[in-house]
Amino acid sequence: MNDNDAARRVRTKLKTRQMFLLIALDEARNLHQAARETHMSQPAASKMLKDIEELFGVPFFERLPRGVRPTLYGETMIRHVRMALANLAQGQDSIATLQAGLSGQVDIGVIIASSMTLVPQAIARTKAEAPRLCIGVEVDTSNVLVDRLKRGQLDFLIARILEQEDESSLLYEDLSEETDCAVARIGHPLLARTDLGLKDLAAASWILSSRGSILRHRFDMMFRRNDMATPSNVVETTAMSVIKGLLQQTDFLHLMPMEVARYDIRSRELAILPIDLPCKMDSFGIIMRRDHLLSPGANLLLKHVRAIAAEIY
Repeated sequence: MNDNDAARRVRTKLKTRQMFLLIALDEARNLHQAARETHMSQPAASKMLKDIEELFGVPFFERLPRGVRPTLYGETMIRHVRMALANLAQGQDSIATLQAGLSGQVDIGVIIASSMTLVPQAIARTKAEAPRLCIGVEVDTSNVLVDRLKRGQLDFLIARILEQEDESSLLYEDLSEETDCAVARIGHPLLARTDLGLKDLAAASWILSSRGSILRHRFDMMFRRNDMATPSNVVETTAMSVIKGLLQQTDFLHLMPMEVARYDIRSRELAILPIDLPCKMDSFGIIMRRDHLLSPGANLLLKHVRAIAAEIY
């Protein structure tokens, strides 16, 4: 039997109920509880797990004194089972959507650089065509969003592919680069400076993303490359309500994408400090799972994202 025959045999014999058992075992890590959640007796669940493992010829779970734990084979299969069930659910939603007109749910993830102009305009155009389409938007860092995309929790992203990411399972379509700047409240003392330098910024108070984020790393390296200590008076948050409240009421500074800053400048909420920062971010773009078929609603939103991006960038 060749590899294609073996793969076809597995696909035809792995049943939906077996998939649900694998997921229940992964979440409960206990055979008795997983059996109860899948409406089976414990002996039936135990036999089903044994049948699955015999079908693939590898152990999916390690039996422990107080439960079970997925093996490397199990973690791999469970990840694909989750994606398969998510695709099945999306297929059912798509059929219902086609029957009832363009509606349903689309969930996307975006980084902050695209959250002020690109995404709102694309959503506005999409809703003009499909008012019954429900669109969910999650704003977060690229690493968090990519993880949620791989788990099948988001339809597509406007984010970055990180260097450590395995790109084989993802499709990436470049949109634009991000330029960052330092912003402060209107009337901040540093805005009047004509000789502003990195030493002044190192001594200032900052609102920054947490350590481990790409932007924070680039920010810190901006000082270290110039043999300076990084700012010590720091508040770590990505909550825009907190950030704007602190900026308007204190002399804190904040690092943000130029595209977002321009929006705040037009509304006269903030001002950009007169210094070009040697802090550049990688390009961002559209990210999708290679094995995922988008729903009609997601495709409509994606079409408008591409069109708006072509106009803006």
